[in-house]
Amino acid sequence: MSPLVVVLALTAAVMHALWNVRLKTSGDPLAVASRASVASAVATAPIVGIAWVLVGRPEFHSWFLCSASAIAELAYFVLLSAAYRRGDISVVYPVARGTAPLLAVGSGVFVLGEKVGGLQMLGVVCLLGGIWCVRRPIAGRNAFILAVLTGFAIATYSTVDAVAVYRDAPWLYGWILSAETAVLLAAWVHERDRRSPDSVEPRVSWGEATAVGAVMTAAYLLILIAFRLAPLALVAPLRESAVVFVAVWGIWRLEESRGRILRLTGAAAILVGSALLTLAS
Repeated sequence: MSPLVVVLALTAAVMHALWNVRLKTSGDPLAVASRASVASAVATAPIVGIAWVLVGRPEFHSWFLCSASAIAELAYFVLLSAAYRRGDISVVYPVARGTAPLLAVGSGVFVLGEKVGGLQMLGVVCLLGGIWCVRRPIAGRNAFILAVLTGFAIATYSTVDAVAVYRDAPWLYGWILSAETAVLLAAWVHERDRRSPDSVEPRVSWGEATAVGAVMTAAYLLILIAFRLAPLALVAPLRESAVVFVAVWGIWRLEESRGRILRLTGAAAILVGSALLTLAS
């Protein structure tokens, strides 16, 4: 396993954890995600536009893959935001991120033709055990279900992205994807607010949302580059190392103390499972 892949995936994991914590504490995670996505797409458009002229536009299949991934990203943000509004981050985040590598490994095997050995199977067992521990005691059945569905969305766009980055430059694909996701998110939030005019204003300014968007975009571009350098079954689990950080943060700073031992144990098991999958790849 290349050290560069490890650095890219772990850096992206830390960034991912940071912006998730900010979403959870914002008051309206979906609105903040929308603002962050729009700000990031607009801020990076001039640079990408110049590079686009120099490199050339993507082929038709790239637009199709971007659209498929953007729809999965929309589902991800909608489900994740709903889960954060109903449950603790120390439950939602590990369950969502722990479910995703299980499904990603399945996608790697059945879609991309990658191999799974005995050590990887042990990693799968650890992930399943970790998810079971994190959800005990149940802090909100609806939040748990939404977190699992979020994992499905993550696995879906991860599989699409892993295929796409073999065809186009990761930075170009990543920007087109972020722009399409921003449009879909903005339209969704606008329609939601139109139907619910009493929705709560998020506790995040446009300036802070721009910073959140920069972290989101940087983290995702790092993962796209890692996908270009290593198999999906290696990169996807490694990026989940942030589950322990998020679990500790939720218990320590957000006072999500109920079942904290089981939650920390589950988060650690998810991390171990991810590591086993990585070592076996």
